[in-house]
Amino acid sequence: MKRRTFLRVATAAAAASSIGNKSLLNALELGWTEMNDVSVLLPPSPTKRERVAAEMLVDEIMKRCGVEWKIGSTGTIKIYLGTRSSWSGFGGRVVSVMGKATRLPAESFAIESRSEGGSWIAVCGSDERGLIFGVGKLLRMFNLQRRSIATKLSSLNLTSSPHYAIRGHQLGYRPKTNAYDAWTVEMWDQYIRELAIFGTNTIELLPPITDDLSDSPHFPIPPQKMMVEMSRICDKYDLDVSVWYPAMAKDYSDQKTVEAEVRDWAAVLHDLPRVNVVFVPGGDPGHTPPKYMLALLEKEKANLRKTHPELQMWMSPQSFNAAWMDEFYAMVKEPHTQVWLDGIVFGPQNRSSIAELRKKLPEKYPIRFYPDITHSIQSQYSMNNWDIALALTEGREVVNPRPEAEAAILRSELKHTVGFVSYSEGCNDDVNKFVWSILAWSPEMPVDIALRDFGHYVIGAKEGSGYAQGLLDLEQNWNGPLATNKLVDITLQKFLNLERNASPFVLENWRWQQAMFRACCDAYVRQRLLFETGEMTRAKSVLGRIEDVGFGSVPWGIGDAPAKTPANGIDPQNLIDEALDILRRSAITLVSPVLRTRIMELGYALLQSIHQQLAVERYAAEAVDRGAPLDTIDHPVTDGPYFQKQLATIAKIEDQEEKIMAIRTLLDRTNPGPGGFYDELGNTENRPHLVLGDTVGDFDFRRSVHVGTSYPDHYGASIPMAWKHWAETLYEAPLKMHYAGLDPDVEYTLQVVISGDSRGVKTRLVANEGIEIHPLQLRPWPPASQTFSVPQAATANGELWLTWTREAGLGGNGRGCQVAEVMLKPVVKKEPTA
Repeated sequence: MKRRTFLRVATAAAAASSIGNKSLLNALELGWTEMNDVSVLLPPSPTKRERVAAEMLVDEIMKRCGVEWKIGSTGTIKIYLGTRSSWSGFGGRVVSVMGKATRLPAESFAIESRSEGGSWIAVCGSDERGLIFGVGKLLRMFNLQRRSIATKLSSLNLTSSPHYAIRGHQLGYRPKTNAYDAWTVEMWDQYIRELAIFGTNTIELLPPITDDLSDSPHFPIPPQKMMVEMSRICDKYDLDVSVWYPAMAKDYSDQKTVEAEVRDWAAVLHDLPRVNVVFVPGGDPGHTPPKYMLALLEKEKANLRKTHPELQMWMSPQSFNAAWMDEFYAMVKEPHTQVWLDGIVFGPQNRSSIAELRKKLPEKYPIRFYPDITHSIQSQYSMNNWDIALALTEGREVVNPRPEAEAAILRSELKHTVGFVSYSEGCNDDVNKFVWSILAWSPEMPVDIALRDFGHYVIGAKEGSGYAQGLLDLEQNWNGPLATNKLVDITLQKFLNLERNASPFVLENWRWQQAMFRACCDAYVRQRLLFETGEMTRAKSVLGRIEDVGFGSVPWGIGDAPAKTPANGIDPQNLIDEALDILRRSAITLVSPVLRTRIMELGYALLQSIHQQLAVERYAAEAVDRGAPLDTIDHPVTDGPYFQKQLATIAKIEDQEEKIMAIRTLLDRTNPGPGGFYDELGNTENRPHLVLGDTVGDFDFRRSVHVGTSYPDHYGASIPMAWKHWAETLYEAPLKMHYAGLDPDVEYTLQVVISGDSRGVKTRLVANEGIEIHPLQLRPWPPASQTFSVPQAATANGELWLTWTREAGLGGNGRGCQVAEVMLKPVVKKEPTA
């Protein structure tokens, strides 16, 4: 889109939002035209999709405003819809718009209007798909309220073309999505229509058999039948259909296996009305060497083209190790491969960056981006430095609007591609989907304008702008330490203020419910964190009185040794009991019960409105880590449970002096002593020696360190919170720490905890680039502290560099270098005895 046109569109969208809180009368005084009496006109012999465009326009107005428009010529204001190939059917009327559309590329549209002498609006698509998008844009430029539609006719004069050719989303009808598996055909039609209204032109489906469960208690119809229905819906709106089809058989070197797969894939796709692309990931799931993968896909394409003659075959080198990547690059350069392979997909778990992939591939191959927009941690674009309290309670697939981050990723990475189809596992990422679609059409559009466009349409003119600002605020809720982020409470209050005067239409809107749910969860977790942290501090203060305990002796000790007894009247067991009482009461105290009740109510509301399953047992979600935060929202967010477990063990110690020493050891667990250093590498507030790397534009952390967190928490009270998050680098990128100001005359030891989720990956530790502290080795599991001596030669100049690397050349997700805690301690030498 030209910059001039973009500014007109953006200004119109902003203006439409600006009258949301004004009366219709005031709006009309500002030059807006009431649009309640409207006729929609089509060419004399409209095509099937021209009629679909008209029906979509009329139906959306009825759903969102309760106003009936007619397809015919009875209304005061006329809306003409058609394509440049059919526009001549309107005769001499509104002919100028056709001339504009004639000069536009595919999928484009022109809109014109007139406000005098018989008001009219004309939408002319360069093709049928362009008409669908043009009608979508027209809908988004109206001021939509209950029983009223208004627009500034003078602003409805524009042409628009998409910047990127592919703009799509994966919509998986499968159990692990925790919502989509319960959607009906009608719900899919509405959602796919809404995506089309915002410029989406591709929908990616999944076959009935993937790496998922074969059935869901929520399926309204079987997966194969739904796949056919979703393909039909896409064809109705003239959207391309891609199918994500993993190759999961064990051995594709076996010809019988290949023949069986060719038959099975053909049977699955045979009845789909439309299939444009089959996309096969190289892994996750599946694990097939390139030479067998490419041979399989060539056969699959040839066979599938018997029923879908224009079908294209794309693949990704996902999860390939270094050797397989080299083999892949060599094979795709072969002339024979270039004849039949249509394109390459860049997605998660790719050893090459998207820029490197583009450089190494022949220009013949277009690249399609496959960005993970759905997962908050353990993913391609994880939340960096996410507070552990949020990670452990809200989890990997919680409602996650990240408009600014998604826009930055799009603008950085999409330039190497012809477009994208997002990797999604549910409707938790709904906002992100629309951000990608809007900005892939107009990359220069400011994010706040894009969100107002979205909010104005899906929520309504009155609350749309406030809702859009709320989405931006929700993203900021997750930035920085939660305890000090006062914006969290402000964000919730903003939503509550909007809600007070919101209509039932808004309160029952699932997108509003999702945003409110997140705002409540964030605020609830923060309140719990502040409370539990305070109680933890109290318990530690009680235990800290152990420093006042001295020892006296009494003559009736056993044998020749007099018994030792606490002095000053302080019994360490009493301190343990008092601290345990504080921690136990803290664990059962209801923090903000009203807010927690609201979270549960919203969880049930989302089950009713969109069939979102936010709990496993209660709502039959597939698993806790599949978008079920109601099961973890009360997870402990401090070391309270860890201290309880340790104190319960210490209480059993009979020797008083040993018991006192155990309490002191617990309190001093992270104290390196005089001249020592402690880093909790997953805590951005307490890792001064960590070298972050090149963070600018490193959205997928190929050059920099990011924080990893495991979800759900499998260890509970058995390990401290510091071990439940860690600093992490990917693939061969080193993880480094740097110390300065060390005493060259002092020997040091290292206490290291390698944590993380890659227990089978070995790591190596080197000091100053050349002194090996330990060779490649597996980490202790469950996580445990390891102690290593630091050769004095490594600190002789007063500095120390530590470098961890993982095994080179591995494939998969790239994780493995995951360091949670490091303590550098001077060796305290005992004075020689006389």
